[in-house]
Amino acid sequence: MNSATLVASLIFAAVLVVLIAVVISMMMRGWRRRGERQAALIGTLPTRPDMVGSATVGPTRGLYVGSTLAPNWNDRVAVGDLGYRSKAVMTRYRQGIMLQRSGASPIWIPQESIKDIRTERALVGKVGPREGILAIRWRLPSGTEIDTGFRGDDRAEYASWLAVGDAR
Repeated sequence: MNSATLVASLIFAAVLVVLIAVVISMMMRGWRRRGERQAALIGTLPTRPDMVGSATVGPTRGLYVGSTLAPNWNDRVAVGDLGYRSKAVMTRYRQGIMLQRSGASPIWIPQESIKDIRTERALVGKVGPREGILAIRWRLPSGTEIDTGFRGDDRAEYASWLAVGDAR
């Protein structure tokens, strides 16, 4: 390789690195601005009550895929850590639903806030197999409705979640 080709290759590589850094910076800025715009809509999340009793639907292991502003399945919530995917365990109690997430704060969904429990093919950009995502539509204390998505490791467990949702 001659010196002119080497210099041109190094310049191209440097320009490419700068371009990638600019794109990543713009994506991070967009995520922060989305969070700022949504902060008033989301408000504070409900806190878990001191006593929840025994589980009505046992722990279901899977992946928390995120939350979206209802009814837009692709309008991801960016406030706090609600927008980050993580492994999770979801358990249903008479008072509500608890989502224990790895590396993130737990989410408590009070029973009176739950509007609908259904299966979806896609939520927050996560597309699964047919009816692969369990979506819970619920109302926040601020009055905003969101959909929270959970993709279980065993889709056969969805039947018990849907039966409890219908029995509300």
